[in-house]
Amino acid sequence: MGKFIYGSVPQEIDVDDRTLAHLQAVVATKLRRGEGFFLNWRDDPSVGDGHSAAWIGPNIPIFFKYYGSKPIELSRQWLEVMTMGANSNGGLHLGDEPTLTTPVPV
Repeated sequence: MGKFIYGSVPQEIDVDDRTLAHLQAVVATKLRRGEGFFLNWRDDPSVGDGHSAAWIGPNIPIFFKYYGSKPIELSRQWLEVMTMGANSNGGLHLGDEPTLTTPVPV
């Protein structure tokens, strides 16, 4: 379980290492292009049954903390799904990795 730490008043989001690696790739691509987007996630049940969102944009500190040491192979399908979300008005919704039979949203 890794952490996505965001903002000058750090907001920590617990994310498994595999999801975190995919998120890092999408965030890096979007910010390299100077593009911001919303990141949405379900809150941990210990803090309620809600959800949260953060604006991810250039010039806002971001830190990715991995707890595992093994390299993570990225899934092209998952990167495409996450990128499409980041490009949409609703933003990128952190969720489970799509299976090979999961259709890619259009």
